[in-house]
Amino acid sequence: MRNFLKGIIVGIGGIAPGLSGSVLLVILGLYQKTLTAIGTLFKDFKKNVLFLFPLILGFGIGVIIFSKIVNYLLGNFEMYTRFAFLGLVVGTIPLFYKEVKKEGISKRYYVIILIALLIGFSLFDINRGMFPTITEPNIFQSIFLGIAVAGSSIVPGVDSAVILSSLGLYELYVSSLANFNLSVLIPAGIGLVIGALVISFLINKLISRYYTITFSIIFGLFLSIIPNVLNNSCVLGFNVQSVIAILMAIIGFGVSFFLGDIKGNMTKLKGIFKSFKGMVNMKRVERLTENNKI
Repeated sequence: MRNFLKGIIVGIGGIAPGLSGSVLLVILGLYQKTLTAIGTLFKDFKKNVLFLFPLILGFGIGVIIFSKIVNYLLGNFEMYTRFAFLGLVVGTIPLFYKEVKKEGISKRYYVIILIALLIGFSLFDINRGMFPTITEPNIFQSIFLGIAVAGSSIVPGVDSAVILSSLGLYELYVSSLANFNLSVLIPAGIGLVIGALVISFLINKLISRYYTITFSIIFGLFLSIIPNVLNNSCVLGFNVQSVIAILMAIIGFGVSFFLGDIKGNMTKLKGIFKSFKGMVNMKRVERLTENNKI
């Protein structure tokens, strides 16, 4: 059940602009386990399926639910929604960085992060608008949609929304999920499975052999995508709308940071609640003692 609920959270990253589902997997401590389970699916089939099934089920439900919500919010409250997503993304930076330096980090890795950041900026700027928007795909384009979703979902920091938008596939992706268009979703599902198996195997090999350098490159790419969360509708000024937008970003940051260590934060909240409850009980005892003395 815990993995199912985490899968739903990861599903938000699968549909929200700027927020990568794989980054959420890293933050929730499931990324390497998921990669290993997919990459070695047939070596220990029963164990891997028991781990992946609730996670994938939750992810699918999360994507379907939030595709409708995100579609509505972007259509009616785009500025506020994008600033909320910006807060969610920025909130993952310290948690992602903690994962990058888990096995130690030196100055050369910061250079690698900077190079990956600059490459990411140039790639996403060059690709923007290069491919026409696809609204009526053929079967091969639908399969490619699935492969693109798999690649952008598995590689942390490579945002699905940005990659799919660059390829002219994002509107097709969101509308197909929102309308449950099986003529697109079935071939896309085939592409998703093929892409997931191949790409997860490759990334798993890279991480197991070159952990810090791989995550440094991924972290740099992740940072390069952040500006793409906002667009021309997100211009701040001295007005109420801007204040609300900033508040939404702060709320998004808080939610993201809380989810980063949900177990530890829940323990802290329980501790605070117990302390508060203890203080209330002490005051009751003191009050009763005073009444008895009287």
